[in-house]
Amino acid sequence: MRLDKFICKSTELTKTQAVELIVEGRVKVNSDTVTLESTQVHENNDITLDGKELVARPFRYLLMNKPADTICSNIDEVYPSLFNYINEGNNAELHIAGRLDADTTGLVLITDDGRWSYNIITPAKKCEKVYRVGLRKPIIETESVIEQFALGLQLQGEVELTRPAQLDIVAPQEALLTITEGKFHQVKRMFSAIGNKVISLHREKIGEISLDVGVGEWRYLSEDEVKSFIK
Repeated sequence: MRLDKFICKSTELTKTQAVELIVEGRVKVNSDTVTLESTQVHENNDITLDGKELVARPFRYLLMNKPADTICSNIDEVYPSLFNYINEGNNAELHIAGRLDADTTGLVLITDDGRWSYNIITPAKKCEKVYRVGLRKPIIETESVIEQFALGLQLQGEVELTRPAQLDIVAPQEALLTITEGKFHQVKRMFSAIGNKVISLHREKIGEISLDVGVGEWRYLSEDEVKSFIK
């Protein structure tokens, strides 16, 4: 992680304060003075501030059931931030591993471990996300539509097809969709590509983790759940 972030994670200093101390030459990494705040460091490095060894706080891994009309942001904007529901402290250090739109509900994973969240959000890792989709019109030509999703859809404004996706139709106007990427408004655009409109969207599962808390509630992930994304 960046040196300024490491200092914030091992002290109560703000990012601005951490940068000032680094520029002043008061921080050493493995006995060498470092004055560039963007320097990449590792938890195993020997990092000191004014000669005092710094130890980063343990990473945090949370699961939350996102309510409607909240945003996956650390600050309130047009809609309130989902972090208003989390009384964890140091929320500014946390980020969402795979954001949802304001009107989309369900499972979000929250962490301050960037390397861990990379395994969830990068398409190359093929981490599956399962969405329950409510549709304006019934799905017709079932076999053909399922095959279209499996082969990839052409989204408006995109050059490449979507990655293979699994569509399970559970009712005429309801489906479960499993995808391994997260393009802008992807689920809504995929159904738009077949002439339908998403009227409700709820994420039920990420990887091996299913949603198991009430709306607006959160919990810590177990050690096994955290490890399930590290391959």
